Amino acid sequence: MTIRAVVFDVGECLVDETREYGTWADWLGVPRHTFAAVFGAVIAQGRDYRDVFQEFQPGFDLYEQREARAAAGQPEHFGENDLYPDVRPALAQLREAGLWLGIAGNQTVRAGGILRDLFTGDVDLIGTSDDWGASKPDIEFFERVAKVVPFAPEEILYVGDRIDNDIRPAAEFGMRTALVHRGPWATIQWNTVEAQELPTVRISSLLELPGRIAELTSRAR
Repeated sequence: MTIRAVVFDVGECLVDETREYGTWADWLGVPRHTFAAVFGAVIAQGRDYRDVFQEFQPGFDLYEQREARAAAGQPEHFGENDLYPDVRPALAQLREAGLWLGIAGNQTVRAGGILRDLFTGDVDLIGTSDDWGASKPDIEFFERVAKVVPFAPEEILYVGDRIDNDIRPAAEFGMRTALVHRGPWATIQWNTVEAQELPTVRISSLLELPGRIAELTSRAR
C-alpha cells in the first residue's frame, strides 16, 4: 500500500472549533456550557450537528443566520490561533516527505477563503462542499476529491475526526483513512467497533502521520 497523497478534513482535524461554537452559543443567547452539553448529546445520539440549533430555536435556518451574523459584523471566523498546534509542523514534514497535500471539507465559501489565506502556500488543493456542490458524507464529495488528486483513490489517505462523515464514506470510495482522536465526534466515537476496525490508521496527533505512512509504504514493498 503506497500513500502518495494526504487530504485533510477541516473542522476538528485542522481547526479547533471551540471558539466558533462558543460564538454560536452567544448568538443564540444561551450559556456556552449548555450549548456544549446539548451539542455532545446530539452527537452521541447519532444526529446531525445542526439539530443542536433546533433544540434552542425551532425552525433555525443555519444559512440565514450565517448571513445575519455577517451583516451584524459577527461572521463565522477562524484563524491561525484556532489551528491545532500540530498542523503546521505536520504539513511541513509531509511536504518534506514528498507527499501531495490537500484540504477538503464541508465548508462555506467564506470559510474556503479563510482556508486559502491560511494554507495556499502549504498544500496543493483546497476544496469545499460549497465549491463543489457536494457535501460529506455523500460519495459525490469523495468523487470530487479523487478528480483533482493526481493519484488513484487507494493512494490517497483521507484524514478526519468523524467515522460517519469522513472515514466510512472515504473508505467506501476506496481511499485509505486516518482517524484523528480529537474533538467531540472522535471522542464519542473512538471506542466503537467501527472506529477501531475501519480506519487504516488511528492517530492522536497529525505528527504521527509521516511515520505511519512510511510504515504502510514499507509493508507494500
